[in-house]
Amino acid sequence: MTLLILIIVLALIFDYINGFHDAANAIATVVATKVLTPFQAVVWAAFFNFLAYWVFGFGVADTVAKTAHTMEINLVVILAGVIAAICWNLLTWWLGIPSSSSHTLIGGFAGAAVAHAIAVHGFSGYVGEDGATHYWYEIVSWYKAGKDGGMPSGVIIIIAFIVLAPLLGALASYLISIWLLNASRKSIGPKIFTLALMIATVWFVYAQMVPYSEIDKPRFDSHFWSVAFDAHNIKWFLVAFIILTVSAFCLIFSSLNLHQADAALKKMQLLSSAAFSLGHGGNDSQKVMGIIAAAVAVYINTNPGVHMDAWLDVVLPNDDAGIKGVMPSWIPLACYSAIAAGTLSGGWKIVKTMGSKITKVSSFEGVAAETAGALTLYFTEHLKIPVSTTHTITGSIIGVGLTKRVSAVRWGVTVSLIWAWILTIPISALLAGLVYFVLSVFI
Repeated sequence: MTLLILIIVLALIFDYINGFHDAANAIATVVATKVLTPFQAVVWAAFFNFLAYWVFGFGVADTVAKTAHTMEINLVVILAGVIAAICWNLLTWWLGIPSSSSHTLIGGFAGAAVAHAIAVHGFSGYVGEDGATHYWYEIVSWYKAGKDGGMPSGVIIIIAFIVLAPLLGALASYLISIWLLNASRKSIGPKIFTLALMIATVWFVYAQMVPYSEIDKPRFDSHFWSVAFDAHNIKWFLVAFIILTVSAFCLIFSSLNLHQADAALKKMQLLSSAAFSLGHGGNDSQKVMGIIAAAVAVYINTNPGVHMDAWLDVVLPNDDAGIKGVMPSWIPLACYSAIAAGTLSGGWKIVKTMGSKITKVSSFEGVAAETAGALTLYFTEHLKIPVSTTHTITGSIIGVGLTKRVSAVRWGVTVSLIWAWILTIPISALLAGLVYFVLSVFI
């Protein structure tokens, strides 16, 4: 039990470090454009990090918890993964490199699991409880097909989104920038497009709504409020609110002078940064929830017949067996609080990289980048894919830079960042493997 408590404490410390390491993702553009002072920006971002507790479910947490097969590992594996993730995060923060905290954690967890499999079984095959022959590399959940043709999961999918998340962010921010640029012109075409987009958004979001009859645990006696505040529905309401707000601005953009337009864009940056902070909190806090859930599951597996207190009564969901997940409310509350506190501490070295070194950012670019980043995070969270908020916002900033000209993006800085992204998972995995072998000597 002591080791389990230690893992939970270290996981929350990692969550705190994640907050100040990734604070730049949400506040870099509002600080660069002087919409908010640095202190105001971190308070703003921290508030919405915490607010994500009431918005998002636990899909990403479930994906992270199942990075390795919990029936085949022990608590030392998870401890090694968390320690390695903390070390890599602190190093990249110190160097001012906006690496991915998400991939650091995934890489650490997977690397420690592989080291454990090699230490226990070696490189040769072994017969598992199911009577089949298994190998050391199978301890990691590399790929699992989606149920009923849904989105597949596994470490390979997470690795794929190292490329796809920034590309989606870049494409979305490029398209939003083109949309805003055309809306600034006094012609009817952009306004017709905007109205059509507003109608399509309302129709699409309405189609995604979960009716009262399908809500497992209604939050209120009232049908209306239960539907309105269901976690799944809130997320889609936010998507609609973001798109409709930008659309409303596009309808009046051409009638504003330069000063009025800049003032309006700065106000919209508050909305876009808040939306991205919500996505940051919802995406990254869930990863720590997943690690804590995996640790509890491993503790139960390695201590058969143990009675867990209600505060640690965690059950991982199993769609194949029809088992729904259970997570005590203190775990998400603690995770969201830790990441909000970390964000409140700020991460000024990375703010400088994100806010000015990739491309020069104005209020216009800030709105486009943060809006695109937020929508990308909501989309990937809906698919239960743990993506990097760092990669997403970096891709979004590059996307708005490309609308000016290719040379507006400082590609030397960008290439260095991409190398950091590529190396994060393998270095974290190797570091976690070494930590595992060291810990195994003493534990």
